[in-house]
Amino acid sequence: MPTLIKDQKTFDEVIKEPNLSVIHFQAEWAEQCIQINDVLDALVKQSDFANIKFYSCPAEEKIDRIDGADVAKLTETIKLHKGVSENKTQSLDERLKSLINTSKVMLFMKGDRTTPRCGFSRKIIEILNDTGVTYETFDILQDEEVRQGLKTYSDWPTYPQLYVNGDLIGGLDIVKELLASGELPATLNG
Repeated sequence: MPTLIKDQKTFDEVIKEPNLSVIHFQAEWAEQCIQINDVLDALVKQSDFANIKFYSCPAEEKIDRIDGADVAKLTETIKLHKGVSENKTQSLDERLKSLINTSKVMLFMKGDRTTPRCGFSRKIIEILNDTGVTYETFDILQDEEVRQGLKTYSDWPTYPQLYVNGDLIGGLDIVKELLASGELPATLNG
């Protein structure tokens, strides 16, 4: 039997899964949905589909509903939800700004200073530790919203990302260049 998606958080997690997922948006009152549920129940049990996740999502409980081809209602509803979405983005931007300013020197990385989870993060930690500067880290692997949002916010597509006084310095390559030129201590002490 397909797993029931009961809330937005679960839905968001499901659509981020790397494996194929089948989501049936269904209404209990619709006869066609009952038929599809029966088919999905059968597919779940077949070994050919063992690596596929099957989900059922109550369509009636989604954000909004428009019956028929009501173009005016569709446009009005999209504008309404666009405003809600923009407020969420603004809130994410505020959260990112707050995280960036947690410390004078802030590093967003995979893992943390004691357990870096990639070679680039490990190397930048070694460099920062050698300078003796006080800094904080944030593990982007623990928060997908921050991980994706910061790429857009900073217009920097990769990690690690180093910030000083709330300003993006760059990633490992930039830090290495600053170290080689002797500018890193002054940059970190900004």
